[in-house]
Amino acid sequence: MSFRICSIGAVPLLLLLIFSTKAIAQEESKKNDVIEKEIFPTWDIDARPEFPGSIESFNLFVVSNFKMPPEAVKNKVKGKIYMSFIVEKDGSLSGFKVIRDIGYGTGEEAIRVLKLSPKWIPGSNKGVIVRTIFYTPIPTQVVE
Repeated sequence: MSFRICSIGAVPLLLLLIFSTKAIAQEESKKNDVIEKEIFPTWDIDARPEFPGSIESFNLFVVSNFKMPPEAVKNKVKGKIYMSFIVEKDGSLSGFKVIRDIGYGTGEEAIRVLKLSPKWIPGSNKGVIVRTIFYTPIPTQVVE
């Protein structure tokens, strides 16, 4: 009789153990997903993402590919467009946002140019490659 009581008492204990193990595994999976999707600011990581070559190479890339929109030329606008984008773990760029625009299609042109960018060297934190948000000004000038 006591054997039977133990076996009956063991069933709920066994079920509790199975479900709690599954819940812990799901919790770990969710943590890993969050870490995979987390975006780090450049000031919060050990190694910032880099354009191939140098930041000067990036500036040259932007200047040589940026075409001032006709409406911007007509209105003689000039200044800086402030942008943000994400450098992914594979070095590709995504999540382009115009933070401050000077108008007349210049923000859209800045996004177009950034989409042409070759892959970057991604940022890392504690030896682990991470997704990083990068902020940069894009200077413009009217060519007459």
